[in-house]
Amino acid sequence: MKRLVLSFASLLLAETAFAFPVTVDSCGTPLTFDAAPKRAVIQDLNMAEMAFALGLQPSIVGLTGITGWYKVGPEFKAEQGAIPELAPKYPTLENLVAVEPDFFFAGWYYGMKPGGEVTPDTLAPHGIKTLVLTESCVHLDQNRPAASMDLLYGDVEKLGKIFGKEAEAGKLVSNWKAQLADITAKIGDRTGTRVFLYDSGEDKPFTSGKFAIPSASVFVVRQSDAVAKLRLLYVEPSARGLGIGKRLVEECIGFCRDTGYRTLTLWTNDVLTSARRIYEAAGFKLTNEERHHSFGKDLVGQNWNLEL
Repeated sequence: MKRLVLSFASLLLAETAFAFPVTVDSCGTPLTFDAAPKRAVIQDLNMAEMAFALGLQPSIVGLTGITGWYKVGPEFKAEQGAIPELAPKYPTLENLVAVEPDFFFAGWYYGMKPGGEVTPDTLAPHGIKTLVLTESCVHLDQNRPAASMDLLYGDVEKLGKIFGKEAEAGKLVSNWKAQLADITAKIGDRTGTRVFLYDSGEDKPFTSGKFAIPSASVFVVRQSDAVAKLRLLYVEPSARGLGIGKRLVEECIGFCRDTGYRTLTLWTNDVLTSARRIYEAAGFKLTNEERHHSFGKDLVGQNWNLEL
């Protein structure tokens, strides 16, 4: 009986070993693994949650791009445990190489920029294999599909295959599909509903998307009963030059007029020339400037006002 148990255990181990090598697609490039990664780094909150859902924490040596972009809750912190955050936003090559990873899960404009310091090509010489988030592939090839639940399912299944957790990944995806089917059944044939999730602030946020991915945003916040402030105008590099920033500022101005504000104010730095051109074209007037040292640089801060 003992020999039978040992033989059965050996068979299970052999089957696990024969699961590798595995090959997955990463933005059209085949990525082959001879064994499950043991020192993974994961970029961004959503990708980290995908990895946590598969229980990959023992194989993760670091996270990047979390606290610089998000406010995380106690549930995420509990899942993260002692895993360190290596960089609050985009990691540098030095950040990554220092922890000697063998795997990086990130995306274009989610931790990596085309031609930047951290790309699959720059990481490969250091023995780091990069799985690119599928929804981000469209930034390099506009013929690729836009973000969808199917792409999410596919990436979870890829992670499962890479880490030898195909059964767990399959179960997760099946459960998500069942939940989505239940929601769809409750909604019925109503289509085209637009949903914007906004969980903080007093006035209005404005956003714009491309490829089903948020690409630009700006906020209008109350400064006083008569004065509103334009804050945090940002357009992703992949969406610049399309007039999105101009349109967002115009929407903010219209909102402020409709709401009864008399003045719209903003603060920026003189080096942000593209943004300044948008403000000037919209009628903002420069009121004062002040030198300051921020982000490791000597800058000139500017206050602009628009009388409504």
